[in-house]
Amino acid sequence: MFLWSIFLIVFFFGSSILVHELGHFLAARWRGVRVERFSIGFGPKILSWKGRDGVDYRLSWLPLGGYVALPQLADMQAIEGETQTDVSQLPPVSYPTRMIVFVAGVVFNVIFAFLLACIIWIAGQPTRTELDTTKVGVVLPTITLPDRSTATGPAMEAGIKPGDIIRAIDGTRVANWPDLQQTLYASGGRADDGRPKVVITIERAGRVMDLAVYPRLAGEESMRLIGIAPAEEMIIASLEPGRLGASIGLKPQDRIIAYDGAPLFSRDEFAAHLARNRDRPIALDVMRGDSRLTLTLPPRPGLQDFADLGIQRQTSFLYTHPDPFRQLSEHFVSTYRYVVSLLNPHSDISVSKLTGPVGIVRGFYASAQADIRLVLWFTILVNVSLAIFNLLPIPILDGGHMLFSTIAWIRGRALPEGVIMTAQSISLVLLLSLFLYVTFFDFRRLVRDHRPEPPRQTAPATPAAP
Repeated sequence: MFLWSIFLIVFFFGSSILVHELGHFLAARWRGVRVERFSIGFGPKILSWKGRDGVDYRLSWLPLGGYVALPQLADMQAIEGETQTDVSQLPPVSYPTRMIVFVAGVVFNVIFAFLLACIIWIAGQPTRTELDTTKVGVVLPTITLPDRSTATGPAMEAGIKPGDIIRAIDGTRVANWPDLQQTLYASGGRADDGRPKVVITIERAGRVMDLAVYPRLAGEESMRLIGIAPAEEMIIASLEPGRLGASIGLKPQDRIIAYDGAPLFSRDEFAAHLARNRDRPIALDVMRGDSRLTLTLPPRPGLQDFADLGIQRQTSFLYTHPDPFRQLSEHFVSTYRYVVSLLNPHSDISVSKLTGPVGIVRGFYASAQADIRLVLWFTILVNVSLAIFNLLPIPILDGGHMLFSTIAWIRGRALPEGVIMTAQSISLVLLLSLFLYVTFFDFRRLVRDHRPEPPRQTAPATPAAP
């Protein structure tokens, strides 16, 4: 399993980089631009060969991306190494050609993501049923803050109750639990006293209402949390003959919907209720097909926990089949939301929440351990993130090259070489600093993952966009 996971990481992460650079390469060849080098990775070469087309193909030591050396378009010797091409002997490149070549990498990432999304559309995207809902199952009375102190749960303080369906946050509709979490994390609302604030639209018994909630920065990542977890179902998978569960008349595929008149929204809360009330009977409301019936669980003074009932719970797992356009749209919105939050001074999203190459590999590995379809899903996210990141107007990225080319086209002459080199050098230093900073937090998360898991406070966090 380990070797298979490593293979998937190398294949899909490497393919994402290869596809991007292949876009630049093919566009340059199509438009007659001189291609000097095609490299996967930066720095010294591991191996290289000269193609019949005169291009130096190589694999380099630093797996942080890749590049296609195009000396006619941009002088990137500080990053790509010295050029052997005398640019003065080559014809000038038109503005449309420059834009086509620079944007081609992003286009290929999107095409690759779309093709993978088509596979998921057919094969199905695995998810837990409780994550495919916005119904609240648990409202925590307290949440634990980063300094280990406790505070009143913001959701309970605002009046949110189990069974409420969250429809929107700050006017943005939410479709499922990960979408809800991301929208909450990226929110930038503030109260007059500076506290984080969101307006949550809920539906309760058919009535829609808006509640002002004041999130607290909590959890391992100090994100905006309000102390809620999604609703769960209690479906019987199997029963051990002769044990209490079978003796009271429960059957496989029965769904327990209430206990002692209280709706069942959380399996943990249900188990805790049984443990607190061992010495008295418990009334269970059960759905069997379309029929509703009530069974009585007798007193259980000798039973220690829920497993002693001889009930095996069904794993709440399903496969959804979202169409490719919906998948890409969700990934673009998610990534864009985090980018905007980084630039929003009122947001609590900081650069430390970003994920770098180490975190991306960690995400690939976790996905590979679960289901190859999750690897495809994560690869789509990576490619969408690469597309958006490369379009940012930073000098050494595609967006920066497009910006310089556009300025030169408007001016009617190229920008001074010194200005371009200075901007690229500053950008390189800043991006390397960002890489080291993000990598530090990626390693910290990696170490934290190997610590014993603490008691659940909220639903699991959704990873930030790479």
